[in-house]
Amino acid sequence: MPKAYVFTRYGGPETEALVEQDRPSPGPGQVLVAVRAAGVNPVDWKQRTGYARPGAGARELPAVLGNEVAGVVEELGPDVTGFTVGDEVFGNPVAGGYAEYALLPTGVTAHKPAELSFTDAAALPVAAATAYDGIHQLALPSGATVLITGAGGGVGVAATQIARALGLTVIGVASEGKKDFVEELGAVHVPSGPDLAERVRAAAPDGVDAVFDLVGGEVLEAAATLLDDPAKLITGADRETVARLGGGPVERARTAAVLDEVARLVVDGELRPFVTRTFPLDRAAEALRTVEDGHVRGKIVIEVAR
Repeated sequence: MPKAYVFTRYGGPETEALVEQDRPSPGPGQVLVAVRAAGVNPVDWKQRTGYARPGAGARELPAVLGNEVAGVVEELGPDVTGFTVGDEVFGNPVAGGYAEYALLPTGVTAHKPAELSFTDAAALPVAAATAYDGIHQLALPSGATVLITGAGGGVGVAATQIARALGLTVIGVASEGKKDFVEELGAVHVPSGPDLAERVRAAAPDGVDAVFDLVGGEVLEAAATLLDDPAKLITGADRETVARLGGGPVERARTAAVLDEVARLVVDGELRPFVTRTFPLDRAAEALRTVEDGHVRGKIVIEVAR
């Protein structure tokens, strides 16, 4: 039977297990994909603790972990058009992606370009798509300056590159250990920690035009003091605090069109997925712990052997 990495109840890592499950069957508007790679993101472990996106219903347990995959279409559900068996695709699964098989809704599934590896494609549907949505939501003109907190993480790495491709100046907040990495992306590095606002003002004496926060909490509050217009304050990490400060969350499009666009950016050389480590499915626990520890550079991906 196919294997999947699940959590059996809400809680910590002790709730996780590698199990065998029946191969899922696609419903209307869905494709069954033989998974080749699955991206690992902070939202994965947060969902295990009980977090749910606004408007999302309760999950049936045990639940497969993971929110982005790349693989090969093996079966089409009723009324599916635009896909055929054997297509190489990537997207957001219906109910988890750390598995040998996953169901993907066609609305958030894109064809994988031949130039793009399964591993790199699996790193795009959450982090890169969130970054793309956020940067375009800010709608800054070329030459403007954007402050990105958490610039060394999966979303931050993609956001920095997308912003630079649009001609923006990026001030990237990350730990001192990620300084070289952030500068390699084309950003001006500012170390995280106390007195953040003062360090940003020193690095950007003409001020910043927008803030794309990926940390939340005190970091978000400090960054907000740098803006005259709270409408240019967005976060992918802390909805409650940003609402209190007058800003808003990243508005996710969650469409195949955005996936097509981020894939094009990779193929054109404007965006590197920066997959820094890979793990096999039977080491999914280690992959998730690496992300949960909070010190990852770039992206972690689980590769599924066939």
